[in-house]
Amino acid sequence: MTAEPSIAAEPAEPAEPAQPVVAPPLAVPEQEYRVRAARLRRAMRRRGLSAVALTSPENLYYLLGLDHLGYFAFTMVVVTPHGPPVLVARRMERHTLSAQVPGARQALYGEGQDPARTAARVLADVTPPGSVIGVEEGSMTLPPAVLSRVRASLPDRTWSDCTALPARLRTVKSPSEAALVRRAAVVSGAAMRAAVEAAGTGVSERTVAARAQWAMTDAGGHQPGFVPLVRSTDRLAQEHVTWSEHRLGRGEGLFVELSGCVHRYHAPMSRTVYCGEAPPDAALAAEAALAGLRAARAALVPGAVTGAVYAAWAGAVAAITGRRPRRHHCGYLTGIGFPPSWVGGGSVPGIRAGGRTRVRAGMVVHLMSWVDRPAGHVISDTALVLPDGAELLTDAPRNLIVQP
Repeated sequence: MTAEPSIAAEPAEPAEPAQPVVAPPLAVPEQEYRVRAARLRRAMRRRGLSAVALTSPENLYYLLGLDHLGYFAFTMVVVTPHGPPVLVARRMERHTLSAQVPGARQALYGEGQDPARTAARVLADVTPPGSVIGVEEGSMTLPPAVLSRVRASLPDRTWSDCTALPARLRTVKSPSEAALVRRAAVVSGAAMRAAVEAAGTGVSERTVAARAQWAMTDAGGHQPGFVPLVRSTDRLAQEHVTWSEHRLGRGEGLFVELSGCVHRYHAPMSRTVYCGEAPPDAALAAEAALAGLRAARAALVPGAVTGAVYAAWAGAVAAITGRRPRRHHCGYLTGIGFPPSWVGGGSVPGIRAGGRTRVRAGMVVHLMSWVDRPAGHVISDTALVLPDGAELLTDAPRNLIVQP
């Protein structure tokens, strides 16, 4: 692709020596990026949008392949029905942008400069007065104050919330994406097996986490959206808390949830490990959790609705425990993820009671069988929906696990 000139959005800083441009390997074939952009533009035309301004790292990565850790600073891509996309970003990132997205124009803001001013200037340049601009109002990476200033600068434009639009485009994975999820699942399995082997009486949660992270990297993984969540079952209900210096006692359970990551694609999984011996209720809880996982997998077929998958999971758990679980979901869509998430953004498109989302081949789902009665026990795996059912991609022992 031929590099496009930058948009002179802010006064230039003094020139510096040219830097070599080293392009990283593409995660998917270049043609796939063109297909994704074409799909977005078709959706824009249907909604009458003159431009779409996206800020979620997952959406920028999906459309452009931009993979770095600079998303903590305001970054936006502006897509129009024709012409190259425009990246609004911190000037410090210009070399990364040139290397990874040479076909995009750059509109850069300097240190201490207002990114809203740069974004407004770009949108004014690419859209006529009276046009409609789509924005991700629900994005964690679009501060309301910045959006407010952009809108105030363009009072003659109409604004449309398109938060769900790019997320829908990412729902079904292409064969190239599915292959990356499979690779991530291999990394997940290696890390989980290392965590299980490290666990045991007298071992600290920190040690288990360290072994898992080393194995994750050694197996070819990239930085995941979440660090491994490692904690004793005494803290199981503290959903997003991870390791401490606590040393595991005999009879104590350990919850481990982690995901390998390959080119930003994730394959989460979780297991519960007991040290020395399992407590009296653990065997029944483990049996119920595994039955729920198997039932959810069997129900996860193209054409089913997510509410039916949840009902199958809950029914299988209740058949063993005698009590219907009240968990808010039994899984969720996953795939591309950047810190602090592997679900693809701030919202969690889950498999919930009464859900009406239609299951489609190519979806990737983290099936999570979380049981809290008669004891806390969790088992989960990433599933890929195929034309004739779902395949569990992640692999580690699913029976009751007891380590010395």
